[in-house]
Amino acid sequence: MKKPSYRTATLLVHQGKDRDPATGASVVPIYPASTYHHPGGVSGEYDYSRSGNPSREQVEEAIALLEGGVRGFAYATGMAAVGSALALLKSGDHLIAPEDLYGGSWRYISTVLPQQGIEASFVDTTDLSAIEAAIRPNTRGIFLETPSNPLFKITDLAAVAQLARAKGLLTLLDNTFMTPLLQKPLQLGIDVVIHSGTKFLGGHSDLMAGLITTADVELGKRLKYFQNAFGAVLSPFDCFLLSRGIKTLKLRLEAAQANAQILAERLQQHPAVAQVYYPGLEGFIGRKRHFAQASGAGAILSFELKELSGIKPLLQTVKLPIIAPSLGGVETILTHCWSMSHAAIPAATKRQLGIRETLVRISAGIEDVEDLWEDLAAGLGG
Repeated sequence: MKKPSYRTATLLVHQGKDRDPATGASVVPIYPASTYHHPGGVSGEYDYSRSGNPSREQVEEAIALLEGGVRGFAYATGMAAVGSALALLKSGDHLIAPEDLYGGSWRYISTVLPQQGIEASFVDTTDLSAIEAAIRPNTRGIFLETPSNPLFKITDLAAVAQLARAKGLLTLLDNTFMTPLLQKPLQLGIDVVIHSGTKFLGGHSDLMAGLITTADVELGKRLKYFQNAFGAVLSPFDCFLLSRGIKTLKLRLEAAQANAQILAERLQQHPAVAQVYYPGLEGFIGRKRHFAQASGAGAILSFELKELSGIKPLLQTVKLPIIAPSLGGVETILTHCWSMSHAAIPAATKRQLGIRETLVRISAGIEDVEDLWEDLAAGLGG
């Protein structure tokens, strides 16, 4: 593994290994083998691919290096990574989670964890006093998103990490929106960082993957034990695709972020739009806090229409964006949060949280921004 003194842009390209150690090839080969020869009955570095695979090791080293962790783990999907991270809890434990978060994570925390004997409380994690008030004698962890999905609430990661350490609690953060290029949660004191590699890290909407890393050696051992025992590992071919996608993250994300800024500013002025949620906007609530812990606003924004009647024409008119429950691709992706990314959350709960039928999320791609704007403006009615 390379020394972590390299800057992030360099690590994105060279990662843990930038050539095959056996041949010097510029790409680490795809190792599809399910098992490995044990000479004389003695296992070597690899014994069975669920436990370890050279292709998977490539991306696992990469996420650890990019986030400043000591060990990384690659899973079949982002939700497999979320579930594996939460497997650090045990029956009888209590978890604190954000009110506003990805619908799949909300579903897992609210319906699956209770079946495992783990209680969960959803609070406004932007309010440190609300987190502290939610702590119980059996609280063992705090799960976080910042910016939150889809309302872009900004949680003070260093402050939450400090509170958690004082109370002996584990902190887990989904860093998918920001990526290691824009936000370094481990440096702010977070214990476990999670990514949906399906999104910006893969970057081309052609794979599903989840990643975890930690700077804590003991947590790394526990995560490795569960990964091997549970077996929801990333396939060798998807590891190759993910490693390739990571190499161009800087170029893709910078271009997409620039587009997102322009779209957010123009949407803010559009007569059909009631509100835009994006940290790059002046006057955005949480802007100062966001830029104290992140180096960019990111490539995702949400906006609300003034009238519900505008949603259907928008979805039927736009041509360039893929209309889908995802984000982070080179193409712009438009998501109707109510019916797509947050469909798992009951309607009454969504309304209570401020996730309304009029809310749309955009993951800006790298197309020409003028083409994107003309397309969106047509969908919005001018």
